[in-house]
Amino acid sequence: MTSGHRGSSGHRQGHHTPEAHGHEHGHRHVAEDMLSVEQAYQRIMACFSSLEAEDKPILEALGQVLAQEVRSPLDLPPLANSGMDGYAVRHDDIRGASDQQPRPLKVIGLVAAGQVSNQTVAPGTAIRIMTGAPVPPGADTVVPFEETDELHRRGEKQSLNSIGIKNDLPKGANIRPAGEDVRRGQPVLAPGTVIRPAEVGVLASLGMARVPVVRRPVVAVLSTGDELAPVGETLRPGTIYDSNSSSVAAAVLACGGIPKMLGIARDRLEDLHHRLAQSAGSDLVITSAGVSKGDYDIVKEVLTQRGDMNFWSVRMRPAKPLAFGLLRNENGGKPTPLLGLPGNPVSALVAFEMFARPAILTMLGRRHLARPVVEGVLTGPIYNTDGRRVYARVSVSRREGTYFATPTGPQGSNILTSMSLANGLAICPDNLPGLQAGQPVQIIMLDWNEEVNP
Repeated sequence: MTSGHRGSSGHRQGHHTPEAHGHEHGHRHVAEDMLSVEQAYQRIMACFSSLEAEDKPILEALGQVLAQEVRSPLDLPPLANSGMDGYAVRHDDIRGASDQQPRPLKVIGLVAAGQVSNQTVAPGTAIRIMTGAPVPPGADTVVPFEETDELHRRGEKQSLNSIGIKNDLPKGANIRPAGEDVRRGQPVLAPGTVIRPAEVGVLASLGMARVPVVRRPVVAVLSTGDELAPVGETLRPGTIYDSNSSSVAAAVLACGGIPKMLGIARDRLEDLHHRLAQSAGSDLVITSAGVSKGDYDIVKEVLTQRGDMNFWSVRMRPAKPLAFGLLRNENGGKPTPLLGLPGNPVSALVAFEMFARPAILTMLGRRHLARPVVEGVLTGPIYNTDGRRVYARVSVSRREGTYFATPTGPQGSNILTSMSLANGLAICPDNLPGLQAGQPVQIIMLDWNEEVNP
């Protein structure tokens, strides 16, 4: 299955380019001006930093990064409360209690969660108490129902006015002190914390309906090419569906950004200028296709006219051609970073993974930018015939404590299904001619699932 855009060499998909077959014919060759993956990464990342804060409802802030420290406005819990259903008593009244010698106490009332008792537990008395209810004055211990004779007197429950305590519990048993979780004024969440469901719960427990978080970046997504048709339309002869807009936008969403769809720019100067003008207000622009040094496309010309752009070859397979620079703001404001991805759909996603994802995470205020990396064993070969670092699409499984990486079929950069079958990228270093089945390999994990997790 092929879908997406023109190849990185300028050929249309379906033509037999060397990269589409996953190997080069003839002698090995590495251009002297190729950047390493690390060099390209450093140059791109130097242009990104955390964005400003915004105030969000706590549920809508899920996945965002806390912009300021959160201190508790109250003790949590606010009052000492019962950790069990039982009886609130004075410990002095139950000393020496046992099954053989239960201590009888007069039941003077009941307090449920959400109520505050106006009665005091005096010597020789007890108050029936439910889990979470505030401990009444005078009580210093809660005895669970099971440690009393209540279970043997269920028929009397409605008129029960006394209870026998059958266990000498430690003083303070089953009482959760006020402030046991959090004290008033205590720092609770540090800036830089990613808001997960647990943090949403903590904020709610403090009575905070809103929270300051680093805002999500808006990422404009633009595809280029006369051969592209929008998804949902009928294909004309010679056209293919634009898969890159959808996959790149989905990748933006997956790492926390907000995609702004600019559609498809045709191979005309005025159309590309018009589409790029619609990116105003974005924090990053991502284009696909037209960035190879040998391309005849107009993309490089328009990008150069509108900003300070660099066009690189990166020592990696797939995704060798890459563009990066700053688009001038027509209103004189801060320029917008632009990342130009290759046109082949797998190349676009791999380049996004290596360069766009960490940039978006940085703007989100995230501290940890890298995917997990594990060492596994290859079950099939990876070929490297031109001295580039290979990122092979693999399906990773875990058996008896060992990760196994199985290539997902042909590795051509136009074969998008090979990416959908993969949950990892196996790395063949640029100084090796390849890796064989049975050899160890480093794997960037794109997804974790039940089959892979320890």
